[in-house]
Amino acid sequence: MSTAAAQEKGALAVGAGSPRAWVLATRPHTLPVGVVPVVLGAVAALRLGTVRMGAVLAALAGAMLIQIGTNLANDVFDHEKGADTPDRIGPTRVTQAGLLTARQVRTAMVASFGLAVAVGVYLTWVAGPIIVAIGIASIAAGIAYTGGPYPLGYHGLGDIFVLAFFGPVAVCGTAFVACGRVDAFAVVAGIATGSLATAVLVVNNVRDVNTDRVANKRTLAVRWGRAFGVAEYACLLAAAEILPVALVLAGLAHPAAAATLVTVPWAVKLVRTLRSSSDGPTLNRCLANTARLLLVHGIIFAVGSAWPSLAGR
Repeated sequence: MSTAAAQEKGALAVGAGSPRAWVLATRPHTLPVGVVPVVLGAVAALRLGTVRMGAVLAALAGAMLIQIGTNLANDVFDHEKGADTPDRIGPTRVTQAGLLTARQVRTAMVASFGLAVAVGVYLTWVAGPIIVAIGIASIAAGIAYTGGPYPLGYHGLGDIFVLAFFGPVAVCGTAFVACGRVDAFAVVAGIATGSLATAVLVVNNVRDVNTDRVANKRTLAVRWGRAFGVAEYACLLAAAEILPVALVLAGLAHPAAAATLVTVPWAVKLVRTLRSSSDGPTLNRCLANTARLLLVHGIIFAVGSAWPSLAGR
C-alpha cells in the first residue's frame, strides 16, 4: 500500500468532525514540547526557594493552549499554502484530509489563543506587565510560524522560534511567575529543553523535505539539504545531553541532574534512525520518539535538579 493510500485509510478511520478528529488536530505526541519547559521553570523557582503553585499551573495551561493553537494554525495555514498534499508522508493533517473544515480549525485556533490570553491576564496580575510582552510575543510567533505575510517556517526561521519560545522563554517565564526571579540555571535548562523541542521540528522538516521544496517552504533542510538536517538534529540532541552535565560541573545543579546521561543511547539510536531512514512510518515514529525523549529527559533533569528540595535537604 502506498503512503498516500495508507494515510487515506487512516483518515477514513476517523470520522469527520468527530472527537477523534479534534484530538488528532491537537497533535498530542507534540504536547511534551509545551509541558517540559514549564516543569523545569517550576524547578528553577523551587531551587530559588519560592513557588507559587497557582501561577505554575496557570503557566502550564497557557503553554498547552499556545502549543495547541500553534498546531492548529500550522494545520490550516500549511493546507492553504499547499504544503500539505496527498504526497506528504507525515501523519494525517485534519484540514487536508477533510476531517475538519478550515473554518473549524481557524475557530479552534482563535479559541485556544483566546483562552491563553485569559490565562495571561491572571499571570499578569501575579507577576506584572512583563507577562503581557511574553504572551503577545508567544502568540504572535505561534501564528507567524506558518501564517501571515512572512511565515517563519517558510523562511528557515522555525528552528529559532521553537528553540527560543519552547526553551528559555518558557522556562524563564515560568520561573518568573512562580517566584519573581530568573537565574542562570533557568536559562541553561531552557536551552537544553529547547534543543530537544527543536529536534522534534527537525525530524518533521527532514521527513517533509521533498514536499516542502515543491511548496516553496524553505526550511533549513530544504535550503541546505537532508544531510544538514540530520547533522542539526544530532547537534541538538548532543546539546541537550551536554548542558545538564555542564550545569553540574559549574556547581549550578545537583549531581543527580547528570542522570540525564542515561538517555544518551536512546539519542544515538534516534540519530541513526533519522540518518538511515526515508520512509514515512519510520520517520513518524522517530518524531514521536524524539518527543518522548524530550519528556523522559525533562523529567529526569527536573527531578535530579530538584533533588535536594525533594529529599528535604
